[in-house]
Amino acid sequence: MNAGRGLKSRIRGWFPKETFRFSSQANTLYSEWVSVGKFVKAFVGSVSAVALFVLTIAVWFSISRQSPLFAVIVSFPLIFMLILFGNYRGVQIRITSKELIVTYGVLNRKRIPISDIASCERTRADFGKYFGVGIRYGTDGSLAYSTSFSDAVKINRLRERPFVFSSNKPDEICSIINRMNQQKQV
Repeated sequence: MNAGRGLKSRIRGWFPKETFRFSSQANTLYSEWVSVGKFVKAFVGSVSAVALFVLTIAVWFSISRQSPLFAVIVSFPLIFMLILFGNYRGVQIRITSKELIVTYGVLNRKRIPISDIASCERTRADFGKYFGVGIRYGTDGSLAYSTSFSDAVKINRLRERPFVFSSNKPDEICSIINRMNQQKQV
């Protein structure tokens, strides 16, 4: 066996390069994880506590009636809600030399080539504009991946609707994207 190669390079040899194209840290200019806000955590925690209370009563009731299927059926809403919260617990932001990648949950990934970005600006994900958190359409026509009612980044695109996403460092993201746009124009 080839003792000179490290484990990481041996494992990479087993898969095509496209598999690791987006996990390469060398190509990543910026990366950030934005967790859901305190309001969302408190809301999910409160609803989970109430659901757990109802589930406990249902289990007690089903045991007394000797019907375990009833307890399983009643537990589905709590399990569903916990899976949803686990899936949408935050936004992952990555900027590479070619594109902006924003992921919200397992199925919601937005890839925007840097060449398709007209401008980037700091904004706020206000309740009055998006009527909540999550994946929302704003009153201004934008699409938002919002984790709280706080700082966000607005990406104005050349051909499509604006895209807004929550960020802890919107100025840093806009600085990187605007600098990349200036370099491509030169």
